[in-house]
This record gives sequence, structure tokens and C-alpha cells, in this order.
Amino acid sequence: METTPPEDHAKVRVLPPLVPLATVLAGVGLQFLWPVDMAWLLPAPGRYWIGAFIILGSLLGLGVWSVALFRRSGEHANPWKPTAGIVERGPYRFTRNPMYLQMVLACIGFAVLLANVWVLALTPVCAWALQRFAILPEEAYLEAKFGDAYRDYMRRVRRWL
Repeated sequence: METTPPEDHAKVRVLPPLVPLATVLAGVGLQFLWPVDMAWLLPAPGRYWIGAFIILGSLLGLGVWSVALFRRSGEHANPWKPTAGIVERGPYRFTRNPMYLQMVLACIGFAVLLANVWVLALTPVCAWALQRFAILPEEAYLEAKFGDAYRDYMRRVRRWL
């Protein structure tokens, strides 16, 4: 029986969903400590609908779709599992990282829903952390494993959008 070497995976150093979760929680905590009233900009219930639309739209439109494509292709969404091929269908035609883009968009959705300027201000930090600790290690792994095929994909498709 052939086994995959234990090092055949990306060296991702963070559980990716914890990054946007920490972003939203930090923003809520900062709002508690230093309140900034942003509700006047987009009053309720409008902000609830818009925020929920952004969150659910990104979750279903990018997150669930991307994971479903991975599963249909026999791949794992888990970055610590080996990758046998490059998925280039669906949202992967437009962004190399639709699941991470979904996480960043969800932060924006929560910022709108909660009228929380802190979550909005921390969202670029979330994107940076995802790129630094998840995306770059994944790209290094995929480039080392697939070589020119992955480099061609990188030239055709942007990292974020």
C-alpha cells in the first residue's frame, strides 16, 4: 500500500477560519472599549439586510461552491492534506483563493451588519494574515509540487480578484 509522505502538504501556520473570527471578535471588543457610532451611516434594518446579504452571498457564492468543487475533484479543502491536482473551475477561474476571499467578504458583511468601524478597519489585517500565513505557504507548496502548471495558473488567475 502506497502512502503519502507526511510533508506532502502546505505549511499553513494558522487555521484559516479563525482569522476572520478573530477579526470580528477583536472589532466587537474594540467597539465595546472605544465605541464609534456608525449606525447613522446605514441605519437598521437596511444594514442588517445588506450585511446578511454580503455574509450569506460570500458564504454560499464562494465558500460552499469552492468546497463542493474541491470535493467533486477529489481534493481536500483542508490545507494540511495533500493536493493531487489544481482546481481551475468555478470561482477558481477568477480568483485563486475563493475560500479566503469569502472570509474577507464575510468580515465586511459583519462590519456592515453590526455597524462596526473596527471590524471594517481590521479587515485588511485579516486579509494580510490570511495571505501571509495561509496563502503564501499554499502557493509555495503548489508551485513546488506542480511547477509550470501552477505557475501558468498563477499568471492567468489573480490571487484575490
